[in-house]
Amino acid sequence: MSAQRVSFVSLGCPKALVDSEHIVTRLSDDGFDVVGEQDAAEVVVVNTCGFIDAAKAESYAAIEQALDMGREVVVTGCMGARRDELLSRYPQLQHVSGPGDVAPVVDAVQGYYPARRAVRANRWMGPSPREARLRLTPPHYGYLKISEGCNHKCSFCIIPSMRGQLRSNPLESVVAEAQTMAAEGVKELLLIAQDLGAYGSDLKYADASMPGGAVETRLFELCRILADIAPWVRLHYVYPYPSVDRLVELMADGKILPYLDVPLQHASPRILKAMRRPAAAEKALQRIRSWREICPDLAIRSTFIVGFPGETEEDVGLLLDFLAAAQLDRVGCFPYSHVDGAAANQLGGAVDERDMLDRQEMVYELQASISAERLDRLVGKRLQVLVDKSGDVCTARTRYDAPEIDGVVYIKDGGRELHPGDMAWVNIERHDEHDLYGRLQGRATQIL
Repeated sequence: MSAQRVSFVSLGCPKALVDSEHIVTRLSDDGFDVVGEQDAAEVVVVNTCGFIDAAKAESYAAIEQALDMGREVVVTGCMGARRDELLSRYPQLQHVSGPGDVAPVVDAVQGYYPARRAVRANRWMGPSPREARLRLTPPHYGYLKISEGCNHKCSFCIIPSMRGQLRSNPLESVVAEAQTMAAEGVKELLLIAQDLGAYGSDLKYADASMPGGAVETRLFELCRILADIAPWVRLHYVYPYPSVDRLVELMADGKILPYLDVPLQHASPRILKAMRRPAAAEKALQRIRSWREICPDLAIRSTFIVGFPGETEEDVGLLLDFLAAAQLDRVGCFPYSHVDGAAANQLGGAVDERDMLDRQEMVYELQASISAERLDRLVGKRLQVLVDKSGDVCTARTRYDAPEIDGVVYIKDGGRELHPGDMAWVNIERHDEHDLYGRLQGRATQIL
């Protein structure tokens, strides 16, 4: 067993994945061989997710597996923000740190190897340079985290207590990171944050020094610059602010992908108020209609919670009515989950788990038909796709689908000629509930 080998387990959302990438980069810079298999290393780092009970259970399982194998375990991530709770459950843990804490994790790992203490003492232990980080995604796409934390006070969420208030990354450093990613072969930049549209507000939209002159630290300005750096720029976690209209104009002009991931969560005014959400359903519907007037090609994904405390059948009916009117392309729907420390825990009217699952099924049944209708418009069209997997079964994605969470395109005839990261043209012949099926027409030499 190599004394320089470290196992890394990354759990949770893409934002946590970026944190993992920074830690892995620093460990690699310090001479460690970072692997995924827990049985191949003496030290295991677990980047935890603690947002909902299911995520906590997954994190607990990873920690327990490593402890049961007799490994030294370093815990970081969102659950690490509750250090006392973790240490009470696992008193044998010696190192626990919160989300984004690169230096404490690396310092802890180094501490298990006495021969490297002198090296550690002479190295800078700050975060890995953003422009130099190793990525854990496939080479052709990568996540670009533009801010940390959140200023919203949603009653079902504890992100601000774990990750703090909004802290926007300087526009100059975000652009520099994007340029390096593109130089490394990244063709799709996926912009992420807890609230993408709030980018720069904590900095009072201060001017950033760019080669062409001063630019305000705003999401619109950032996207305008990124459009000239990477072929595809995709936006995740965008609240339905009026300012999004300008972003949709960029989409209509073909500058960034016509795709918005908008976490709406519900449509009942009463439930939205109890959730402390920042946008009313009727305003969200108006914005969606306005966006589609600006960019008819726009694809919209959203997530919703059913079974929130106090939710009634009438509330669910309002949600279903909203979905029918909004005609969203992709929808994720999740039963409400108790989150320790969330204000919603104090609300009455708990919904039975069976009722939650029934309501979830109702949402998915309706949305399946809506999604199928949205896919109908693509049949018979020639679409550009980005290849994710080649071989006997070649899969790719259109501009309307993000990796991991949306649909794919299955390509027949010639898929073996393609490689991950290639752009190709495909004639779409049919679809099922989620995915498209098409025939390869050739490689794409012009990126749209």
